[in-house]
Amino acid sequence: MAHDGQTITAAVLVIGDEILSGRTKDKNIGYIAEYLTAIGIDLREVRVVPDIEAEIVAAVNALRSRFTYLFTTGGIGPTHDDITADCIAKAFGVGIDIDERAVNVMLERYKREDLNPARLRMARIPAGADLIANPISKAPGFMLGNVIVMAGVPNIMQAMLDDVSGRLKTGQKMIARTIDAAGLPEGRYAASLGELALRHTAVSIGSYPSFQAGGFRNQIVVRGKEEEALERAVSEVGAMIARLQADSAPI
Repeated sequence: MAHDGQTITAAVLVIGDEILSGRTKDKNIGYIAEYLTAIGIDLREVRVVPDIEAEIVAAVNALRSRFTYLFTTGGIGPTHDDITADCIAKAFGVGIDIDERAVNVMLERYKREDLNPARLRMARIPAGADLIANPISKAPGFMLGNVIVMAGVPNIMQAMLDDVSGRLKTGQKMIARTIDAAGLPEGRYAASLGELALRHTAVSIGSYPSFQAGGFRNQIVVRGKEEEALERAVSEVGAMIARLQADSAPI
């Protein structure tokens, strides 16, 4: 559902003590950021909170009111500290119970007698939520209002994102162009680039140094949603680089 000209925004809330302690390294933020950018949704904020109900509820309510969508990852498994679903229900002020739709989906993987209390925890869904398919381990995610609740396990999260993405409003996609600063150190072009950025307010301009085998390499990336504005800025950046190179060329 493309809504051209409209900015669709999002936040990500990563839930789990194991991320904050460093025991688990987050592999989802970068993936979600790239995925959303590709479909025209601007990721504006990322927060990480522990498995503490009050903190999750407060973060959910703060973020869902400020952005078009809030994506959460983590805390929807079978153990006692998986409290995300309960926290979402509390944030919205709705009930939560074992959802027969979720049970039926899980019966594709488990026999009914194997759906012990721990597994049935994963079928508890807040009232009014739509399910998000999980083709890998079956226990579903869900979407309630503008909040999309996904697993923390990366391949399951990715599958859930694929399932839910078709239901989301999307905006104009971001276009990016990269200009190689061709051996110029950042200090040589920083001031000029800053002036250029002030003139081209319809785009964002960033400078990204990277270290490669041959030494440092600086790249300037111009991003925007309007092709014309983008090309004007890219052309000026290119001219600036060429001018600075000519100034530093040996006589």
